[in-house]
Amino acid sequence: MDNNIRIFSGNANPMLAEAISAELNHELAPAMVKKFSDGEISVEIKESVRGYDVFVIQSTSTPVNHNLMELLIMIDALKRASAASISAVIPYYGYARQDRKVSPRVPITAKLVADLLTTAGADRVLTIDLHAGQIQGFFNIPVDNLYATPVLIEELNRRFKGEELVMVSPDAGGVERARAFAKRLKASLAIIDKRREAANVCEVMHIIGDVEGKDTVLLDDMVDTAGTLTNAARALKENGARSVYAVATHPVLSGPAVERIMNSPIEQLITSDTIALSGPARECEKIKVLSVASLLAEAITRIQERGSVSSLFD
Repeated sequence: MDNNIRIFSGNANPMLAEAISAELNHELAPAMVKKFSDGEISVEIKESVRGYDVFVIQSTSTPVNHNLMELLIMIDALKRASAASISAVIPYYGYARQDRKVSPRVPITAKLVADLLTTAGADRVLTIDLHAGQIQGFFNIPVDNLYATPVLIEELNRRFKGEELVMVSPDAGGVERARAFAKRLKASLAIIDKRREAANVCEVMHIIGDVEGKDTVLLDDMVDTAGTLTNAARALKENGARSVYAVATHPVLSGPAVERIMNSPIEQLITSDTIALSGPARECEKIKVLSVASLLAEAITRIQERGSVSSLFD
């Protein structure tokens, strides 16, 4: 790996940062990131970065505002220390769901975060499975949106035979993603159509596709409170599915998510380490975490060597 780079990590996901640096055979550069007693963030870069290409690894996951400010302050410190370039490696891009106006007088916060990162001094953003691809257009700097697909598909290929497998989209918005997985796994496709027949009446779930006697895998980009996912799992079981698994890139897992997963028919949730799991999630036997460290390390190598990042997914 080129010695003209420095890799820094915030406090959001230090284990992933260490795994990436190990893949690159390049130690994390020293930095002190701490809080004052009033909650303000203090950053001190502990070695010279003048003329170096710098990569800062930080997911903007919970506590999202704190981790976002950490990232912005680190970028500002590096810019003022005369780094040649600064790439923000954001495995999970927080606020991505606020990508458009869904009602009057609401913000487009994903665009605001893009502006903050650019103003702070980021020259490039590297992320994984953006909630909405159009967020790339919110930036006036290069954005590499990687896909966790190779990591997840390798695991599914190891577990299932294509003819016995059905990839399931839990809503209409995820059909394209589920179809892409089904094609690569030579599996069938099913879609869950949710309808609320009347106000204050529970949603009715109609399954489009044959799941009876099949292994089914619910696919989404993230799991937040797990309400949609666990309700979909019950609907699949009621329609005769032999087994129900779930796959999601980002384990947000807020509120009652872990409890819901434990009490659901989901046999296992397969996810990645883009977000560091909380204590209850780490202890949950139904959650399996795959690492995206090698994927991010390879992307960083290609960026540094001026190679193609998109060819990772050919």
